[in-house]
Amino acid sequence: MAGRHRGVQIALPAAVPVRIRAAIVGLGCLLGSVACHREATPREVPIVRAIAVEQLSPGALTLPNRATSVKFAIIGDSGRGTKPQYDIAGQMAAFRERFRFPFVLMLGDNLYEGPASPDDYRKKFEEPYRELLDEGVTFYAALGNHDDPREVDYPLFHMHGQRYYSFSPPEDLLAKIATRVEFFAIDSNNLDRAQLRWLDERLAKSHAVWKVCFFHHPLHTSGRYRASSMWYRFQLEPLLVARGVDVAFSGHEHFYERTQLEEGIQYFVSGGAGSLRPGDAAPASEVALTFDRDYHFMLIEIDGDELHFQAITRTGRTIDAGTLHKRAA
Repeated sequence: MAGRHRGVQIALPAAVPVRIRAAIVGLGCLLGSVACHREATPREVPIVRAIAVEQLSPGALTLPNRATSVKFAIIGDSGRGTKPQYDIAGQMAAFRERFRFPFVLMLGDNLYEGPASPDDYRKKFEEPYRELLDEGVTFYAALGNHDDPREVDYPLFHMHGQRYYSFSPPEDLLAKIATRVEFFAIDSNNLDRAQLRWLDERLAKSHAVWKVCFFHHPLHTSGRYRASSMWYRFQLEPLLVARGVDVAFSGHEHFYERTQLEEGIQYFVSGGAGSLRPGDAAPASEVALTFDRDYHFMLIEIDGDELHFQAITRTGRTIDAGTLHKRAA
């Protein structure tokens, strides 16, 4: 494995364990002297184009909503069973009448105040999302720091007993042919050697056009966890860069945030589907947009070389929208 930053390269023996390789290259990334190696292909130069959302009316859909695209929703830090969570679930159901997403990614803290009981699953998940569940929407969860580890066995979280896993979208055949996407759920509570080896190997074997990771703790944030995010960045970002990950979603911070492109990766923080900390977000050079004044969820559409995103509050107001192009024009 090699690292590269502004023409400087470092070569590491193949026998070096993945965790040690990630640590060595990650340290270089943090110090600014070494960055992760990526092949010099057109995907080296992605670009994001945001759209003006100020004049959009509540309920407006900015996504192209094409027939063969991969569509999904994002929620993070959701599991409280409170009215704001129900408000967000209601908006998700309303938007789904026009934008038929078949699945939802959950970014952790799926059930607060554990250990989880059958009543917790009912009050903090099944009842708020009953309309979506009844329509066959599938939820894929990652574990957060407030989650009961036994959530991996809860059937409706589709973790199948695993705290980290990968899957391809449950879309129809046309969507799979048009756009190949693979998702990688990571347990950021415990980034042990076995998990990092699995992630390295699984990303390397993936033939997906889009590689999407989701986990709880952010790698980049302007909020209260900004200092601790450096440790997760040190652990994970070298692998994500080296293996060509395009997008990463995380929660933990109770607000919305979209970063500038970091080493070609677009990071989103979406931890406001049931929790909110007004005033926590702060301006930062690596942040393109941040919002902490209301609860929110996200809608995503992947079509060809484009990923379209829209962040929406519990009143239906759009707070951010745009497109990530894998190749800059």
